[in-house]
Amino acid sequence: MSGYTGRLRRDSGHSTLLVPILLGGVLIAYFGVPFVTFLLRTGHADVLAGLAEPGAQAAIRHSLLTATIATVVATGLGVPLAYVLARRSFAGKRLLEGLVVLPLVLPPVVAGAMILTAVGRFTPLGSTLAAVGVSPTQSLFGVVLAQTFVAAPFVVVTARAGFAAVDERLERASRSLGYTPLETFRYVALPLARGAVLAGVTLTFARAMGEFGATYMVASNPRTMPTYLWVEFIKGGLDSTVPVALALLAVTLLVLGVVQWFGRVPAVIDR
Repeated sequence: MSGYTGRLRRDSGHSTLLVPILLGGVLIAYFGVPFVTFLLRTGHADVLAGLAEPGAQAAIRHSLLTATIATVVATGLGVPLAYVLARRSFAGKRLLEGLVVLPLVLPPVVAGAMILTAVGRFTPLGSTLAAVGVSPTQSLFGVVLAQTFVAAPFVVVTARAGFAAVDERLERASRSLGYTPLETFRYVALPLARGAVLAGVTLTFARAMGEFGATYMVASNPRTMPTYLWVEFIKGGLDSTVPVALALLAVTLLVLGVVQWFGRVPAVIDR
């Protein structure tokens, strides 16, 4: 009797999971089919010749350079902010957290428009920068500004979740041994949260590499990989985008592998 009851429960559990599995399968198929069809499409394009184009090579160099700089800036400014948000309570904290997350939910084109209102050619800050020889638009500097704006929240949100998971008693023990708050952050909190921090850094780099809307608004020239893809699509259709899109996909898959290695993907939404 007990065996029959056990089988009945297992059968009931399987039937209960049937609908979620079917619904989830539809979504997985929706994710997978475009990926497979894109890879199949690569057979119709001369990938090596496309990547040998001077414009494609310049776009790849620009993306790698600007995304790296944006990631370094976002990490240097964002990780300390993430620690403060994880460890301190203060007036206006919720507002500050909302401001940090805002670029994640803004349409990229709106983000670009907001950046232009701050550093455009005819704004006080933009004209001041231009006067000292720094162009905040239509330049690699402008690309970095756009990439940092849209990508920095990833490292802040992810690192914050990592710091929040660190047992505060370990930090209090460090302070009781005579370590300063900065030393405690460096030798206790940061090493213990390094998985989340590194995942956030990696996601920030990936987001900066793939940024199009805000970048195109602020600095459509010089080309990055996403803006180059758009121009090529307009000029030559889908097949002309395949070489650089494949290169960008390779970077994305590498980033995904790194994030999975650290095992911290859920930290992105764990606030």
